Amino acid sequence: MTFANLAVIALIGVMIVALLLAAMIIFGTAKPKSAGTEGADAIAVSFPTGLPPVESVTARDGTALAFRFYRGDGDIVAILVHGSVGAGATMHFLAEAIRARGGCVYAPDIRGHGASGTPGDIAYAGQLEDDLADLTAEIRRRHPGKILVLAGYSSGGGYVLRVAGGSAGHLFDRFVLISPYLGHRAPTQRPDHHGWVVPFIPRIIGLSVLERLGIHWFEGLPAIAFAPGATFGVEPSSVAGAPMTNSYRLSRNFHPGADVAGDFRRTAKPMTVIVGSADEVFYADRFAPLIQRLRPDIAVTLVPGQTHLDMIRDPRGTGAVAAVIAPDARPVPEGNSRPLAAV
Repeated sequence: MTFANLAVIALIGVMIVALLLAAMIIFGTAKPKSAGTEGADAIAVSFPTGLPPVESVTARDGTALAFRFYRGDGDIVAILVHGSVGAGATMHFLAEAIRARGGCVYAPDIRGHGASGTPGDIAYAGQLEDDLADLTAEIRRRHPGKILVLAGYSSGGGYVLRVAGGSAGHLFDRFVLISPYLGHRAPTQRPDHHGWVVPFIPRIIGLSVLERLGIHWFEGLPAIAFAPGATFGVEPSSVAGAPMTNSYRLSRNFHPGADVAGDFRRTAKPMTVIVGSADEVFYADRFAPLIQRLRPDIAVTLVPGQTHLDMIRDPRGTGAVAAVIAPDARPVPEGNSRPLAAV
């Protein structure tokens, strides 16, 4: 076989691979169930009232990053990172529980969610860490000498792990992971999401191949879809810009990193993981064996009878989390929280 023939075969092979990647990226989508179908009872909306006003800090690219502030009189300042389809308002009842113990709370809308940036997208993978550094600098300026706790719920918990094990981990004094998403291959992951969130697997595979080749042109395409009506669990008027999809680069950034075990090992500040024992999204009893094999010093707490959503909506769930975040403050009054659905 001549060199020319080999070159033709190689060219044909490259073209076939390129066509397959193009097909995966263009057509590799799916539709989630709509609100009101099976599993929708788990995300029924119950609107919070008495939300603090939206404030903002200017990010390094000039974008206004929205947050809500809950003032307390203690030494703890907590940043609460919402879930993948949430916004700062979904953390309201947990924020109130922490404030009842004397802690200050910042509940930001992560870029791509709520009133921060373009709904469902960011400019580049890693922009969320830049935003977090900008927000943290402002919080440190406002609260010099205070203990800064970064806590995240669900996908936000996975993101907090990413931060804790990364270059931005030094910005915080403690970390709390609340029912954290540790990746779809983690032993804690149940096999389905009730259909209200659907990843575009073929597109994600195609875009990840291009990313490894250094091609980032198409990373703004949607990679995950959410069921209509399942996006925030808060009144639409209280949150601007409810995304029905997240782009590849946003979903890649707002998740745990590829090396979850390494992020646990690299975490240099105290960390606690807290999960409801009745979590229907993750296997609650698998967190402790997984994490304490890697880091025996990381406490893993199960809250009896609490579901995934209860950890940010039910007084027992929010009270348990608040006690971890602000352990030395006064106890949470019974009935401080009211039901809220969020993810």
